[in-house]
Order: sequence, then structure tokens, then C-alpha cells
Amino acid sequence: MSLTYAYTSQKPPLPESVESLRQRIPGWGADLDPADRPNFPQETTNARPAGADWDLPDRQPVRGYRERSIEHADITPVFGTAQPLKGISGSIRKLAYERFSEARTAHWLLLIAGDRVDVLLSTVGSFASTRPDNPWAQTGIRAEFTHHGIGSRLGKSRTDTVHHLMDPFIVFGPWILGAELTRRTVRRLARRP
Repeated sequence: MSLTYAYTSQKPPLPESVESLRQRIPGWGADLDPADRPNFPQETTNARPAGADWDLPDRQPVRGYRERSIEHADITPVFGTAQPLKGISGSIRKLAYERFSEARTAHWLLLIAGDRVDVLLSTVGSFASTRPDNPWAQTGIRAEFTHHGIGSRLGKSRTDTVHHLMDPFIVFGPWILGAELTRRTVRRLARRP
């Protein structure tokens, strides 16, 4: 798709003629005739809403690498810059955008993997800082005891009560597993001469 059509009010031309699309795809173009559309009297064909005095917005300057779907010729005219890609997780996300279409499962699985790597590295990095993560306060467990957490669940028809027994394992499981792996590693290193 050309940039001239991607972010403007211009409608891109069809890759095939209407007749060939109707022959190839059953039911294609059933709503082309305005009389066949249920919302026809209220529908507007004005692609330029009131107050829009531009067709293509001014482009934001691009500094460094920006993620861009391979389906588009260019990035959107305006984009976020708050979370630039960094480290291993950034490399994984960059791979997802450069190699795979957004229609592919691999694209989304790589983005999820990049997020999980970022969480892991942030957690490990917090131990190296003067203020490590505090799962007791940051996961809301303290509020369970100080703000009627258990009482809000008893006798209620809440849908999230099903997984409450799993929550301690999900929250504390990785911490316990990490502590055990650290203990074993330190023990092995201490045994070496």
C-alpha cells in the first residue's frame, strides 16, 4: 500500500475490477449499492470531518529505529516515543516487526517473548539496584489483609474467585524458584576448590 493512500482520505484503487471480484468471491460487493445498506440515509460519504484542514498530517521527525508493520510502506505520521527498543527484548521485538506480518502468530509470540524477557531482566536488574522489587507491596497482597480483601470475596458472585487459589503460586512461584536456583548455584560455587 502506498503512503499516499495509507494515512489520507483518498480511497486506494481496487486491485481487481468489481466484476472479477464478484465472480471470484461469492457475495462480494453486496453493499456497494447505497439502497442495500441499512444505514444509508444517515451515512455520510464526507471523508473530511469538520475542523480537519489537512489531508495528510505533518510527519513527526524519526530519530533512530521505529517499529513498523511490514504491511505498510512507512510508519504512521504520528507515533509514540516513550518506550524505545532496548537490549535483548528490543532485539526480539525488532525481529518480530522486520520478519513477520501482523497476521502471523510468530509476530505476536515474539512480541510476548520480548515482553517476558523485559520483565525478567527488569526483575534481575532490580536486585542490582538499591531499591529491589517488593512483591509484598507491589502485587497488592498487603491490601488483601488491610482493605478487606477476603471479605470482599466471601458470599459474592465474583468471577475471579476461581483462580484465587492459583494466585500465590503465580505471584510467589517465580521468586521461590529463583531463590532456589540461586541457592543451588551458590552451593556449587562454594564446593569448587
